[in-house]
Amino acid sequence: MLNWDDPLATVTATEDDFDKPAAPAATAKAANELDTPAPEKASISELPPTNAKPVNVDDKRVINGSADINQLAPFKYPWAWNYFLNANKNHWTPLDINMAQDVHDYRHKLTLEERHVYENVLSYLTTSDILAMRNIGLAVMEKMAAPELQIYQARQVYEEALHTWTYQHCIETIGLDQAEIYNRYRVVPEIYQKIKLANDRLNTVLRSDIDLRDPDELENFVMSYAFFAGIFEGSWFYNGFSPIFALQRRGLMKGTAEQLQYIMRDEVMHASFGIRVCKQIIKEENVKLDPKKIQTMFEEADAAEATYAGYILRDPILGYSKEAHHEQFRYTANRRAKQLGFEEPFPGAEASLPWLDEQANMRKEKNFFETKVTEYQTGGGLKWD
Repeated sequence: MLNWDDPLATVTATEDDFDKPAAPAATAKAANELDTPAPEKASISELPPTNAKPVNVDDKRVINGSADINQLAPFKYPWAWNYFLNANKNHWTPLDINMAQDVHDYRHKLTLEERHVYENVLSYLTTSDILAMRNIGLAVMEKMAAPELQIYQARQVYEEALHTWTYQHCIETIGLDQAEIYNRYRVVPEIYQKIKLANDRLNTVLRSDIDLRDPDELENFVMSYAFFAGIFEGSWFYNGFSPIFALQRRGLMKGTAEQLQYIMRDEVMHASFGIRVCKQIIKEENVKLDPKKIQTMFEEADAAEATYAGYILRDPILGYSKEAHHEQFRYTANRRAKQLGFEEPFPGAEASLPWLDEQANMRKEKNFFETKVTEYQTGGGLKWD
């Protein structure tokens, strides 16, 4: 039987429980309720008429729409519903991946430099996914005027929480000092710089009084959304897992890397969806973004990424360096800018980690007894260019 005072407690009902008479107090209370006349209910004919008409799909907009937000169909954005359907094919949890070898690798195989990389990447990611969750759940989702958009974003919020659980699971399983790792972004300037840049951007749109019919407010909202989709998730995250993948390519920390592969596929979806929503808002609302502000946004992100790379890779590890990390960020940022319809912020940047896209495009086929059988159809099928 369910214990309503403690739903998580396990309570076993016996046959005698169903034969016991009600307690006197309860019986008396029930009798009194029978003697009390029920309040009169309004008939349907007395309710005020709504004169509701079916939703006209042309009235739907990403923001500032006039259609009923509670009516899902007809779809104005069927692609958004497809994102939701595809995202639901990607079920996984961190408990599905065996981390035993990672514990051994961390304690007996990683160098001090490699431990430094591993710990600080996790320290950055733990905070970043919470920021991503707050951005979509608190600053973006409630401004959407079409339910098919909100429904995918609700799934996105869940996935960001799942990613946060994944990092925590890695930290706990390896046996790291959780308080120290989680607090590191607050005391390491090179990590804090990236978090502050994102937090400042979020705080400009995390307001209850924002009016997206005001051109300045609308421009700021689109810039913020473009930052989180194109830079934060599309570039920082996309590039941010690569130091762990570099270890995986040498046969180290494979459990952690596999979890990051699953996360990366989610993030590819998040960034792709966000970029499409941004472009749709720009089209529907005829938004004119300032190219100088766009370039400044990318340059600030680039400076923060260069500083971060210099810290986590102050001593290069085998097969990976801060120069390679930074150049790959610039190359990825150019791709995201083009997808958003912007000019390339870093002309001439080249892919310094040609194997990185394999992590997002690889279709995972695993032995049942080795790990969870998972087929990431959506992540493997996405095309960025």
